[in-house]
Amino acid sequence: MRVLIVEDEAYLAEAVQTVLRRASIAADIALDGESAIEILGHTEYDVMLLDRDLPGMHGDEVCRWGVANAPGTRVLMLTAAGLLDDKVDGFALGADDYLVKPFDFPELIARLQALHRRNAQPLPPVLEANGVTLDPFRREVFRDGRYVRLSRKEFALLRVLLEANGGVLSAEQLLERAWDENADPFTNAIRVTISTLRKRMGEPWIIHTVPGVGYRVGAPASLGTDAAGTVA
Repeated sequence: MRVLIVEDEAYLAEAVQTVLRRASIAADIALDGESAIEILGHTEYDVMLLDRDLPGMHGDEVCRWGVANAPGTRVLMLTAAGLLDDKVDGFALGADDYLVKPFDFPELIARLQALHRRNAQPLPPVLEANGVTLDPFRREVFRDGRYVRLSRKEFALLRVLLEANGGVLSAEQLLERAWDENADPFTNAIRVTISTLRKRMGEPWIIHTVPGVGYRVGAPASLGTDAAGTVA
């Protein structure tokens, strides 16, 4: 999942970003409405975490723009405006959810996970494929009943691959979905992370390389697959 945090209080934005990254959620920051719109214009996000009371362009205007121009991005308003009328107005603008400050981080993450499941292709709360079970809420992964300890980035990468439901994802797509805007597009981070993820998941390999295309999760590798998990 990739989230855009739109919050003018830099310390709060950075605190939220840190918590989300610890939950294996890629998160970028925009400190004002104009920056948010610029970023949304060239980068796809699953959820925009939007403070309503922004300097300059108001959060309501950002919400309207997002609903009209980035329909694939869910909007979670995160604001101190907590009266019933405020909430009703927020939903009327097109917000998908509304959370009042102060808030608890576990609730914020749970709401983000719920919004992510509402995207175009419905996803189950727990992802399962080829003997692998991934629980985004508990941040747990099992392989044939065996608990697998993963780093935050390995967890995020595996989640994106499982969500593709067997589809092939390019390195660029994986970089976009599991890393933030500071990722170097020419980095070998994907290849390295895939390699370590395969080792942690154990043999037989379930993450396969499709030469010249990308990666996918599929049935455990057989004799027709080399040691790197390349599809023969």
